[in-house]
Order: sequence, then C-alpha cells, then structure tokens
Amino acid sequence: MNIPNWITISRLLGVFFLFYFLITPLFFSRWLSLIVFLTIASTDWLDGYLARKMNQVTDLGKFLDPLVDKIFIILTLLGLVIIKQISIWGIILIIIREVGITCYRINSIKNKKGPKEAKIWGKAKTVSQIIAIAFLIAPLSQSWDEFTNILFWISVALTLISGLIYIILDIKVKTNKI
Repeated sequence: MNIPNWITISRLLGVFFLFYFLITPLFFSRWLSLIVFLTIASTDWLDGYLARKMNQVTDLGKFLDPLVDKIFIILTLLGLVIIKQISIWGIILIIIREVGITCYRINSIKNKKGPKEAKIWGKAKTVSQIIAIAFLIAPLSQSWDEFTNILFWISVALTLISGLIYIILDIKVKTNKI
C-alpha cells in the first residue's frame, strides 16, 4: 500500500466523521463538518497528483479514488437530506447519473479511457458539487437558503449534463474508429 492509496483511504474514513458531525444537531458540529468536508475535497486531487508524481499509480488507486469520491459526495448529500437542508430528488438524479455512467464505462470495452473532451464537464460537475455542498453545510442564516438551493440544483444540472456529454462524445469516438 503506497502513500497515495493511504490518502484515498483516509478520505474515506473522513467521510464517516463528516457524516456524523453533519447529522449531530449542534451549531459547532456544522462548522466541524464543513472543515472535514473542505479537507477531504482539497485532498481529493492530492492522491492522484502524488501517484503520478511518485510513479505509484496502481489498479487499486484507479478503483478506489473514484469510488471514494462518489461515496464522499453521496453520503454528504444524504446527510443534508437527513437534516432537511435539501430535497432527496436531487440526490436520486445524481445517484442515477453516477451509477449509469459507471455501468456505461464498465460495459465500454473498446474505449476504456473515455472521451478526453468530456473531462472538463466532469471537472465542472465536481467543482459545482463541492461549492454547493460547502454552502449547504455552512451554518448560514435562512437568508442564504434560496442561494444555496440554486447552487445545489445547478450542480445537479451539471451532473446530468456531464453524463450526457460523456455518453454522446464516447459514441462519437467509437463510431469514428469503426
């Protein structure tokens, strides 16, 4: 087990602390969950960067990193549903997209890496989710509710759009190669 994989596993463990702090009904718990959330989000790039820099890219890391990312986002969103900060419907759409794209990638034998042009949309999805969730976690006054909900639904829209673009571009790549 190398350092990048340990960072990924520590992110996974951090998710459970984040979830606990998020659903604990104390004011300072929301601040703690925000700190844990931002720490996990900021170290998300670190494991991949170190794996490439130290030439320690492994199959385990390639599997764990995106899995931990999905667990991180989905459990945090579920915590926000539990505390009645957001609607379950947005999470259902995100889960459908994530499961759908994951299954699509698994079944895509000819094009294992996927279309490169779709990566920018995946990054936009991730950034929008992190920004929206950070605002949703922060113990802000009710005057922020409309703004945070708009951010959340923008991230849901970008999540769905990025999945659709990935599939469209992947089909284009495959049909051009045949």
